[in-house]
Formats: sequence, C-alpha cells, structure tokens
Amino acid sequence: MTISFSSFASSVTVETAFTVLAIAKRLIANGKDVIELEIGDSPFPTPQRVVDAGVQAIQAGNTHYGPSLGLTEFRAAAADYVRREYGLEVQAENVVAGPGAKNFEQLFCEAFLNPGDGVLVFSPHFPTYVPNIDRRGARAVLSSLKQANEFRPNLEEVEQFIREDPSPRAIFLNSPHNPTGGITLQEDLEGLAELIRDTNIAVLSDEPYDRMVWSGEHRSLAAIPGMLDRTVAAYTFSKSFSMSGWRLGFAVSSPAIIEMLGKLTNSALSCVAPFTQLAGVAAMQEACDERDRQMEEFRHKVVRLVERLNRVEGITCLVPGGSFYAFPSVAPICNRLGITSQGLAIYLLEGADEDRGVACLGGESFGEAGAGFLRLSCAEPDERLAEAVTFMADAFGRTDRVEKFLEDRSEFRLAKPYDLD
Repeated sequence: MTISFSSFASSVTVETAFTVLAIAKRLIANGKDVIELEIGDSPFPTPQRVVDAGVQAIQAGNTHYGPSLGLTEFRAAAADYVRREYGLEVQAENVVAGPGAKNFEQLFCEAFLNPGDGVLVFSPHFPTYVPNIDRRGARAVLSSLKQANEFRPNLEEVEQFIREDPSPRAIFLNSPHNPTGGITLQEDLEGLAELIRDTNIAVLSDEPYDRMVWSGEHRSLAAIPGMLDRTVAAYTFSKSFSMSGWRLGFAVSSPAIIEMLGKLTNSALSCVAPFTQLAGVAAMQEACDERDRQMEEFRHKVVRLVERLNRVEGITCLVPGGSFYAFPSVAPICNRLGITSQGLAIYLLEGADEDRGVACLGGESFGEAGAGFLRLSCAEPDERLAEAVTFMADAFGRTDRVEKFLEDRSEFRLAKPYDLD
C-alpha cells in the first residue's frame, strides 16, 4: 500500500524560479545556450572581508550550537545597522537571527494566525506567502497591484479588508516588491499605519531588497511611530551582500514578539550557524562600501534592460522603483499569439530555438494578478541582457514555432484575451 501525504502537503505550491532554473540547467548541460534571467540571485561574489570573517570564525571553533535568538554580537550589529540605515529605534533585544528572510513568513504565521483568520496579500505576490498562510488554516485575501498605479498598495482595499473580512488578522507587505519592482512610499506607509493602529492586525514587512531602491529611499513600516509593536520586518544578506548560499537574515520587532519568534525558531531549527552570523557582522560593519558599488551596478543594469524591453513592439515596462527585476507587460503579444504569459516564458526557453533560449518567469508564477507579464532578473552581464531582448523580439515574430509549441503544449493556449487596461 502506498502511503499518502497530507492534504496540505499535496496542495503546496513552490517557488517557480527554482523549477525553471532546473530546466535551464538541464538544457545547458545538453549544450543549449540559455540566457538565465529566471533566478533572483546576485551575480557578484561574497565580499572578501565577509568570507575571511566566516573562515576565521570556523577556525576559531564557532561551529557548535548557539542561542536560538542569535549571537549577542550579531543581534547588536543588526540593530545598529537598521538604526543607521533606516532610523529604526531598536536594540539587540529587537532582533532575532534567521536562515535568510523566507523562514520568517512561516514563523510570523505561527505567531499570529489561527484557522480561519484573514491575511491581506498584495498580488502579484512572492509564491511562498500563500503556502505559509495555508499551513495555519488561514485565508489569503488578495489585493491586486496595478501597473497604472506603479504597483503601489491600494489603501482603499486595505480599509475594505479591515471592515468586511470576518476575521482580519494580518497583512503581508513587500517593498521593494517582488516581482513588480514597485515600492511603497512614505505616504502609503503612513496611511496603512493609520488604518491598522487601533486593530488587532499584525504586519509582515518583507524587505529583502532594502538596498535596491532606485527611486527615493527605502522606508520601513516598523519605523512609523507605534508600528514596531505590530510589525515583523524581515531582512536578508542574500541580495545586498551576495550571501544567498550562507543562509542568513534577521527580523526586527518588539521585544515581546522577538521572544516569541525565538521560541518558534528553537522548535523549528534550533539556531542559525554561529560562524555564518559572525560573517554577517563583518558584512554590516565592513562591507557596506562594496555593497553600495554593487547596488549601483544593479541600478544601471535594470535601467538599461527596461530601455531595451520598451523598444520591443507589444511590451510596456516601468522602470522599477526597486529590486533587480523588470516586470514587462506582454499582454498584447500573448493576445496576438494566443498563448499565456507562462506559456510564453516556457516557449522562450524551450521552443523558440533549438540552440538558444531565454529563461524567465511568467507572471502567473506570482498569482493570477501577474497574468500577462513576464519577470526578468538583470543578474546577467549587460551583453547577455542585450542578447536576451534581441532574441525575445525575434522569437515573438516566429508564429510558426509558437503554433508548433502550442500543439505540443496545449495547456498554454490562451482561453481568453488579456485585459489590456
């Protein structure tokens, strides 16, 4: 008899970028030239000062268990970092360490959600938000982000959620936003704070792209007076310091919430590797100059990629306010070819050419609100980004190959034209 999985496990959706990454790597291994724009990873090496600090920590014997909340020196350094960068009035007691930022989605849901609770999620959304909400038997309530509004949160829909949901309990806020590149402005944060100030609503403020703000400055809801007591602000070293493989991040909140997150960390993963935390201390204290140089290079790459995309007939793309993604609307192209945007992404990778392909993500990877869009990372060299756009423009004109692709992959036929508004 075959053992069965739980209904939750059987329904879990995954981060599509890693699925497409696996396909791209298989095609590359078979000799295909694939321009990889699918994964949100930094192309830069970890700063040498950070590597040296990690190696020294290992050699010094920092290879055993540590406190579930994190090393005292790491928590103090993180508090100083966000106080210096974003004006958060916090101390070490306001910080808990984590293996990146993604785990704080699950811990936040465990800390605040009961079955049946409503959670407002701005969509398109990061793919792991909904599975973590589902884990608690709670409900994701989606609020669509619009290109016409620069993908900023709709506060009228926040107010409606608070007023009409039977059990409004939490909000997931992501700025700079993945996948759209939209940023939440100070006025948006102040308006959101006013709406939730006298409620029982907690906010996960997911801020992994905090150093990738190309328009204005990064703002955190946690810095708004009175919001630290109901906000968990999550940060990672993966993007800013090119440390994705080190698996290091931290969250900032009130001491009471941090204590609870520490307890949940204890029950889930014991602790974060001490030598990784000590490398993180070096990053925050000694590598910010290198970080800023890399971020400036990212900014130029994003702008150049968007400029090239907007020269392609049928594409409309905003210069993102932040992040290292372009999120172009390809709805007119999809309507003309009769293919979904997810199908268009797979076509570019597998079907447009025998010897070459572009790996990117269909907007549906981030929920139905992403339909009609593509997400492209700019982590490749500039010449490869230029080649990718040229390839895409040519591939969109090869209607014979699109039809052949759809004959084999009929699930990607567009049932109804996308709304061009």
